[in-house]
Amino acid sequence: MVGFMDLRQWVGLLEKEGDLARIRAEVHWDRELGAIARRVLEKKGPALLFEHITGYRTGRCTKLLTGALGDRRRLALALGFPRDVGNAELVQYVMEKNRATIPPRVVSTGPVKDVIVRGEAIDQADFPVPRWHYLEGGRYIHTFSGIVTRDPDTRLMNVGIYRGMIGRKDTTPMLLIKGGQHWGHHFQKYADRGEPMPVACVIGWDPIMPFLAGSPIPSGVCEWDVMGAYRGEPAELVRCETVDLEVPASAEIVLEGFISDDPATWEKEGPFGEYTGHLSDVPTPRPTMKITCITHRRDPIFQGCLEGTLPGSYSENSVMSAVQRAGIAWNILKGAGIPGVRDVYVHPITNGVNIVVQIRKAYQGQPKQIAAALWGNSAAQYRYKHVIVVDDDIDPSSYGQIDWALAHRMNAGEGGLVVFPGIFGSPIDPSTPLEDRDVSRLGTGLWNRVLFDATRSWKFERRPEWGGERFPPTVRPAAEDEARVRQRWTEYGLGDL
Repeated sequence: MVGFMDLRQWVGLLEKEGDLARIRAEVHWDRELGAIARRVLEKKGPALLFEHITGYRTGRCTKLLTGALGDRRRLALALGFPRDVGNAELVQYVMEKNRATIPPRVVSTGPVKDVIVRGEAIDQADFPVPRWHYLEGGRYIHTFSGIVTRDPDTRLMNVGIYRGMIGRKDTTPMLLIKGGQHWGHHFQKYADRGEPMPVACVIGWDPIMPFLAGSPIPSGVCEWDVMGAYRGEPAELVRCETVDLEVPASAEIVLEGFISDDPATWEKEGPFGEYTGHLSDVPTPRPTMKITCITHRRDPIFQGCLEGTLPGSYSENSVMSAVQRAGIAWNILKGAGIPGVRDVYVHPITNGVNIVVQIRKAYQGQPKQIAAALWGNSAAQYRYKHVIVVDDDIDPSSYGQIDWALAHRMNAGEGGLVVFPGIFGSPIDPSTPLEDRDVSRLGTGLWNRVLFDATRSWKFERRPEWGGERFPPTVRPAAEDEARVRQRWTEYGLGDL
């Protein structure tokens, strides 16, 4: 367990680990910076700190950090683990910590109050906000920010990650749907009261903030409290200047303001490069934040992320989501009383749309029970479209091993392939017909979910020539032969193979 880090300590740790590249060449914020970030993600490269951005050599903010959590090894580091920690250990840790809390502590001031900007001086273009992709509708200032709101009834705060695009110098249209995610529920309550919703957007702090802000923490639990449990100490928060919210005292930048339910105040937002790796819909009028104050540290570091996965390339959000979505799924299966779950793996490239469950099989219908439990849970709204179940001799993180199991253990005609049509699902899945993504008509998107049962069938009889098992043995060497080889390995002169 590690204590809280501000963004500068996190950058220092990455640099110490040799996992940070300082980009001192001049780079343009419009498209070039995003294209560099994409290439580095494809190469599985380091975090990037841009120090010479066109138009921002001097001024309020001159540096930008991206890709800091763009690799699972760096996420493990942020959570206090060795970089090569196994998937099951990391996911089980997240499962445990997501249920724990240590309340935050409010302090009088902090570095985020070094500079306070109000009125006509407010201008989001003072920060080197990229236009990440050439088809996006503008400069997205909120891709990795912790967006803070408060339930007006319970006074409980929520911290989430939601996208927001620069409109005018002091406005930000955002993807906000009443009754949707937690801040959507808050927005509905403020709308019912006829009041604008107070909002604070935190840019740059401990990596635990985006990790948990991008995760579906249960309703009734504040992310600041869960962050305290992860770090083993209370988060230190300060009160905002113009809204009734608290934010980290050592954050880099905080934008405060209000969002009204009056469509006359809304501005167009989009398109945006979504997590699916495809572009979102056409520009659409969205609820818009009116900024009332900006506070920041001296010489602040802006932080954002390139969204969207592509073959061979995945984003910071997908790395974070992979671990969290695996943990959530494991808890669902545990709560359903399903025995024998050994590991749950989500590859960052799929953002949890595909999930692999490794089991020590206890009965023939077990994989179907696993799929039913996952598909029946509200956490499956955007995830778990394809469920793959494998035996405990298959590494769920290895697509090669999964492919082998699909080829030699799954029989589609014998129940190995199950399609569950017309169940609730993602409204932004580009593979789904537009009519099945019509939320205004259907209330949700519709998915045809699929189970791939790649486990050994228990419908086979046990046979003596198979050692009393239901499936023929594999060509793996005998355990005693493998043990002998391991013992003599250095004698063979094969090095670290």
